[in-house]
Amino acid sequence: MTKTVLICISALLVIVAVFYGPKVIRLYKLANLYNEDKIASNFIYIDKIFEVSEPIPSSNNPHSFPRRDFDFPDTYYFEGQERNLEEGLSHFKTDGLMVLHNGNLLYENYWNGNTATSQHIAFSVTKSFVSALVGIAHQDGLIDSIEDPITKYLPDFNGTGYEGVRIKDILQMSSGVKWNEDYADPNSDINRFGRIIAKGSSFRDFAKTLEREKEPGTFHHYVSIDTQILGFLLAEVTGMPLKEYLFKKLWNKIGMEDEAYFIVDNDGVEMALGGLNATLRDYAKFGLLYANRGQWNGENIVALSWVDASHQTDAPHLMPGEHDFSSSPWGYGLQWWVPGFPDTDYTASGVYNQYIYIDPLKNIVIAKTSSNHRFTAEKEYSKAAHVAMFRAIAKSIVNNE
Repeated sequence: MTKTVLICISALLVIVAVFYGPKVIRLYKLANLYNEDKIASNFIYIDKIFEVSEPIPSSNNPHSFPRRDFDFPDTYYFEGQERNLEEGLSHFKTDGLMVLHNGNLLYENYWNGNTATSQHIAFSVTKSFVSALVGIAHQDGLIDSIEDPITKYLPDFNGTGYEGVRIKDILQMSSGVKWNEDYADPNSDINRFGRIIAKGSSFRDFAKTLEREKEPGTFHHYVSIDTQILGFLLAEVTGMPLKEYLFKKLWNKIGMEDEAYFIVDNDGVEMALGGLNATLRDYAKFGLLYANRGQWNGENIVALSWVDASHQTDAPHLMPGEHDFSSSPWGYGLQWWVPGFPDTDYTASGVYNQYIYIDPLKNIVIAKTSSNHRFTAEKEYSKAAHVAMFRAIAKSIVNNE
């Protein structure tokens, strides 16, 4: 082999390493993202794994919760049995837990290497933030009506599964778009999207490949890309990146103490469907905003009507319970889950057991981050168990007033 050929091969290898090396590394890290030994660390160092945005600044007027004593309950009831609450939190690999009542901090604790300043990935809890921003954009007159078809604002989605779909149907996860959200299936749509994230490819181009399966507004089926479409909508009507609108309309106004960031694609577009990374305290503040029905220090941040609609199930296919019009036993509002009877509570929920739980009647907020590597094997069980734990904590607060 001549010296010239060796030089050419070496040059080619350098080019491949420069252009494809980072993608290969990200794909490797994605494959190990949920590894039992690494998952807790991975979830607070997402910026070491994926492309991320510039930081969302902390608020100019950070809010600290006043503290109040509280005797944390020992047990909760689930599936007809009394269970140890501490063991339950441990089983589901809780990374952080915070409990608020009437705006007072009753409990805060961290595990698995997390601290009060850890920026933990929210996964689909992000969706509830996006819903709030859609409500604000509508309140500000940037969106005429959520009855409008999404293609009124995003005409490049004509000819895709989203053509003519109402914004409301997208908010309610009833778009009719064909989608497989099974994290345990390596060929599912959500895992195909995960590889898009790892490669830094365009979120928008991926969304345009999806097809229609059902009539919009008739069947509740969880389609994470629905929220990505809402992110595109917000960028279009506001004329600014999602993270900037989030800071302007929410982050700065409700006293977020710490910086945050989003996973982004190679175009710098935020992963609206689940890419927010922030601290537990700031997740709890967002929950408190909703517990206060959109009010913060006397200012109307999110319209009361929007907050109320966010946890109302206003059509048969959105009602909680097992039925033929939904793929989930929980009800659904505007990017918020409604566990159902007998309580009137609701929750933001993210894969691997991330939650912002709200009991509006008791004015209780519970924020929880987790790194539950068992999630794909015990998804519905873990969700039901968490609601049981949260309700036990809320009951204990009221009983000890």
